[in-house]
Amino acid sequence: MKASDTDRVLRRLLFAVLFCVLAGLPSLQAETGPQEDPNDAQQAGQEEPFIKDGKLDLEAVVKYFEDMYRADSSISEAKITITRPRYERTLQMKIWTLGEEKALIVIQAPPREKGTATLKVDKNLWNYLPRIKRTIRIPPSMMLASWMGTDFTNDDLVRESSYSEDYEYELVGPSQEPAGWLIRFTAKPDVVGLWNRFDLVVSKDGRIPIEAKYYDRKDRLSRILRWSDVKEFDGKRIPARLTLVPLDKEGHKTEMIYLDIDFDANVPEATFSLSNLEQTR
Repeated sequence: MKASDTDRVLRRLLFAVLFCVLAGLPSLQAETGPQEDPNDAQQAGQEEPFIKDGKLDLEAVVKYFEDMYRADSSISEAKITITRPRYERTLQMKIWTLGEEKALIVIQAPPREKGTATLKVDKNLWNYLPRIKRTIRIPPSMMLASWMGTDFTNDDLVRESSYSEDYEYELVGPSQEPAGWLIRFTAKPDVVGLWNRFDLVVSKDGRIPIEAKYYDRKDRLSRILRWSDVKEFDGKRIPARLTLVPLDKEGHKTEMIYLDIDFDANVPEATFSLSNLEQTR
């Protein structure tokens, strides 16, 4: 393979770890089923642990939001659909996680990308590219790069940034459109990243994120992320679908949807090794 071809493969396959991730994956209507209003999550008799005296418990909501897709360990299956003006492509993957610091993602389809894998251990990130049989270490500087050619960045999926540590946050008040509570996150002065702030709307009971608007370092609205299709995975109700729309790229959209999640699964430490990353799949 020529050097230029290798570079192209690397650019296309730069891979990071699904947020604990992230956050949810792609969308085939037959698989997602009927849509559910996140504000109706209480209808199943759920408690409202984040509402006290009619007000939102901000600290509890932010903590829950950060940990919503996390567990001591997990095994999940997901799809992601990338829409562009002239094409659409779908990836299917399997993800293993252990705590917040270890994750392995393996692409299972389509055949061209099958076997491509990413390993995250602490702050170290490696990609295995079966087409060239090489393992590439991804430097921290690539965390803000596009993930797998999607509209998400590596940091969106790896979650190197922390909402509670990297942002100051405040409850702005009730939101009308969409209905819920509006929380504003503003990046701390010493934090390096793409976003100056983002405005998050959560459901009326504080349990489900609905929409986030991201503003760049010049405070310009740059993208909108929407959560939907609330489902129960292993006893936990979370949005299965995330839809990200960049406002500066007409016709671009990325949809992610979780197909299955097994929280607190039996995941051996040996799963997160370079030898396991490189094994034939």
